[in-house]
This record gives sequence, C-alpha cells and structure tokens, in this order.
Amino acid sequence: MSEAIKQAVLEQLSKVKGPDLEGDLVSLKLISDIFVSDGRVAFSITVPAHRAQELEPLRQAAEKVVREVDGVEAAMVALTAEKMPGAPSPAPTPPAAPSGASPVRPAPTPAQAAAVPPPMQGRGGHPPQEQATAKPGVPGVKRIIAVASGKGGVGKSTTTTNLALGLQANGLKVGVLDADIYGPSIPRLFQVSGRPEPVSGRVLKPLEGYGIKVMSMGFMVEEDTPMIWRGPMVISALTQMLREVAWGELDVLVVDMPPGTGDAQLTMAQQVPLAGAVIVSTPQDLALIDARKGLNMFRRVDVPVLGIVENMSYFICPGCGGRHDIFGHGGARKEAEKLGVPFLGEVPLDIAIRENSDNGTPIVVSAPDSQHAQIYRDIASKVMAEIERYAETGEKTAPNIVFE
Repeated sequence: MSEAIKQAVLEQLSKVKGPDLEGDLVSLKLISDIFVSDGRVAFSITVPAHRAQELEPLRQAAEKVVREVDGVEAAMVALTAEKMPGAPSPAPTPPAAPSGASPVRPAPTPAQAAAVPPPMQGRGGHPPQEQATAKPGVPGVKRIIAVASGKGGVGKSTTTTNLALGLQANGLKVGVLDADIYGPSIPRLFQVSGRPEPVSGRVLKPLEGYGIKVMSMGFMVEEDTPMIWRGPMVISALTQMLREVAWGELDVLVVDMPPGTGDAQLTMAQQVPLAGAVIVSTPQDLALIDARKGLNMFRRVDVPVLGIVENMSYFICPGCGGRHDIFGHGGARKEAEKLGVPFLGEVPLDIAIRENSDNGTPIVVSAPDSQHAQIYRDIASKVMAEIERYAETGEKTAPNIVFE
C-alpha cells in the first residue's frame, strides 16, 4: 500500500514545475526519498540556499498536490539545500511562525558543530541583549528546558517524563516535546497514542497524558517504523512539532533531546530560547565523557546548564537490603563539582522505576508518596530554582572546559 502511495505521490510531483519553470520536480531529481507511514507522507525538495524564501510557493504547491493523493492524510514537505564543496556555510535562519515560510536549514557537519565558537560576551561576561532576543519564542510557553545526554541508554526519556511530572506536582503547567526523532519513547512513557488533530491550517493539537500536553514523532508513525531521515528533514520536523502545535499556556515545556551532539541538538540550542539544559548521565567514566561533551555544547551556544542528574546511581537489593554501586557511584556529582555546575540529584537503579516506565505509569504518578517520586520532585524544584536564579541575576552557571 505504501509503495502504491509513493508512486502516486511521484506522479503528482511530476506535475509541479521546477524552480525556474523548466522541467518538473521529479525529472530534475529534486525530491528526496519519500517516507510513507499510515497516510503520512514526508520528503524534502532540494533548492539553492539563497532562494529559500523565493521558492516557498514551490514547497506549498508540492504539499498541496500530495495532499490530493488518495490515502494521504497529511504531508510534511521541507526545502533543503546541499552545501557545495568549498562553499561557505550560510548563516542559520530563525524558523518562521507557523503560518510563514519554512526556511532552509543546511545541516552542520560534526566538525562544524564542534567548531561552534564560544558566545560573544557583553559587559560582565554576559551575552549581548541582542543575541538573547534573536531567538523567537513559542506563544504561550514561558520557559523551555532541554533534557540531554551525551549518549543513549542512560535513562534520559525516563528522567524527562518524571521531571515533567515532578514540575507538574510542584504546581506548574507542563508540556513535553519528544525531540528524539529516531527513537521516540515519550508516547509509551505517558501511555498516550493516537493522531494529533489539526486546529487550524498546519497547527496541531497536542495529545495529553496525566494532565501534560505531549507531542512526538511517535504519534505520526508506528513504534517499530525506522526513521531513515537526513539532517534537514529532522530539523524541519522538530521545527514543526515545536512551533506548529497549539501548546496553550504553559509554565514549562520540557524537551526530550536525542542523545549526542548532532544536528537536532545544535538546531534546538541555536534557534530556540532555551531557559536551560539538564544533563543526564550514569556514574561510570565512559558515560561521563559523553555527558561532558553535551554539557560543553550547550555552553558554546550560550545555553545555561541547569545541572547534572546521576541516573542508575546505586541499587538496593530487594532481598538483602544491601546497597550495590553497579556502575560506580558519585561520578556525576564529582563531574558537576569539577565543571562548576549544580548537581541535581541521584536516581537509583530500581525495578519499580523500570517497570512503571515500561507500563506507561511513571513512578511520580503511580507511586507519588514513594521515595523515588520525591527524588524527582526535588530535582524539579532544583531545576526551577536554578532557572529563577538565572532570570533574576542574569548569570548562568558556566562550566569550565577541562582537557584530560
């Protein structure tokens, strides 16, 4: 079925003239691989970077004809540009409002990401005010927090979920954006499924779990469907899920970032006014090396680091009651002290946390009076205290870059 839809989409796109009204999008080979899943179609159109705004009607025309294909419920079309060898990288363009154009965002290479210069400093070491206002916010959302890790498998999504619920338990209105395009797990953690409904035009209504508004690519595709997307497609999808969603009035939007320091992380850090970032790590040295990379990436793009959480910190044997430091212990605390950032807390390796996460009943809501739930609420309080401290003083915690 998906193959038939793909062919029908190509036939429709062959009716759309190219950028200079010569040929068509298909014959000119401007269409990327077409992704089809459950009536959702996604692809990109390659255009010259300097003509992005001019060719926005081309993107709209392609989207329109694809929506006319039988079996297509929604279409996600992005303009992308391939950097020519030896050509300088264009300056990033701030994302447009939901009803505006979708600008081209060439994906930076890992080398470019690593080479992002430290932010310009104003008097007293603070960033210039102009830089702080360059990133457009999300209507109705007061603060945006990123939860990140240098590597996968450290419990970042579980931490995101329970942190969001901890913030809610502390009296805040909270939303969660699952920015982990390649491995979205937030739908299962919140036990939420279904398709987001359109509110007006391209704007979607988020789903809701435990009173928290949730948006994820996991709502668009089946859980076992691989997302084989290039960087520009990921960036376009993230921008749409952030800015073309009716979040309403939120005190905090918590973003579950993909692991690592690639396109998605850099785009979110550079183009979204993040109130700060929470780094999740396990205690062992190898995980801390990667956590340090993620932490330093946020520093380089002038995002406050709110602190480090040590997940799977220790294990209490249910049989004998003895404590076991399976992955070591205290590594994240020592790293936080060395880098000069707050240490937010230790979350134990416990079967109750794991089972409740797998069942879609996070520990903060399934056992709100438990010691584990209290740990997450305490972490949430420390995160908000750090945000408020920065808002009042204008001074963020600036980690030192340590070479070993």
